[in-house]
Amino acid sequence: MPRLKHLLHLLRSLPLCCSLLLASPASHAEPAWPAKPVRLVVPFAAGGSTDLIARKIAEELGERIKGTVIVENRPGAGGTVGSEYVARQAGDGYTILMGSVSTHAVAPSLFARLPYDPVKDFTPLALVATIPNVLVVNNTMPVSNMKDFVGLIKREPGKFAFASNGNGTSNHLAMELFKATAGVSLTHVPYKGSGPAMADLLGGHVNSMMDVVMTSYSYVRNGKLKPIAVTSLTRSPLLPNVPTVAESGYPGFEAIVWFGLFGPANMPADIAGRLSRELAAVLQGKKMTAYLTEQGAQPSPMSAAEFSQFIRKDMAKWHTVAVAAGIKPE
Repeated sequence: MPRLKHLLHLLRSLPLCCSLLLASPASHAEPAWPAKPVRLVVPFAAGGSTDLIARKIAEELGERIKGTVIVENRPGAGGTVGSEYVARQAGDGYTILMGSVSTHAVAPSLFARLPYDPVKDFTPLALVATIPNVLVVNNTMPVSNMKDFVGLIKREPGKFAFASNGNGTSNHLAMELFKATAGVSLTHVPYKGSGPAMADLLGGHVNSMMDVVMTSYSYVRNGKLKPIAVTSLTRSPLLPNVPTVAESGYPGFEAIVWFGLFGPANMPADIAGRLSRELAAVLQGKKMTAYLTEQGAQPSPMSAAEFSQFIRKDMAKWHTVAVAAGIKPE
């Protein structure tokens, strides 16, 4: 009789055991990431510096994760179109953004209704690299260093002009910061992109320009433009003989361009952590480091938490510059 009772007890318990097994996490386990191609969205047109660096990252990341990473260009409105697109995607690790100083630090000061919050709508994954600007002048200007450049402008205020890629762009704000720091007056001439701006600088229609070192390097090397100073705190490996603005009498001056990788907000911690680790390994690898250096970029490894603080600080900095320069959000 006791055996019969024991058997009946086991039979009654069987449905509960089965239901527990069916409800166990193992039966509903998600496939290991990545189970499908990862999209790396570039919010700028193909062929530019952001796109080229992103494609190299995609290649290296794909090898590391033994999967496919597809670069998808979604340009428009200074990078905000592609950035908004990523912000609206699921935080599942299959859509990431190649953001920049323009999309995350400068845009909040330029757009009255920015369609995303650079902090709340993204998960910072990795700072890719920083790139200094270089202050270059047309060959007809009778200056070759910062002292002469500032002295000439102060002697003839209002006579000289500088080009930018457009109103409120990062190189416009970099020059506004320099003007305020050096106490000089230069007329701003905005263009629709770096190509027309550089063409007029080479043609002598404007006198000076802040431009990323990778773009200006060939003109400096060929003697078509004169470099005055670079805007990073340390000298650029591409232009080792060109002093920094900080060295040239303005300690602490820095106006750099940066690129970073982001996921949408609310990414699960395990996926965000995995992506950050894989990206860190890629960015610190010999191939990627060599490639970035060749492009005039300076690898800048930091944790995801440090990158988040870096963005907040840069946003505040460029907001202050924009307000001081009278640049109003549109």
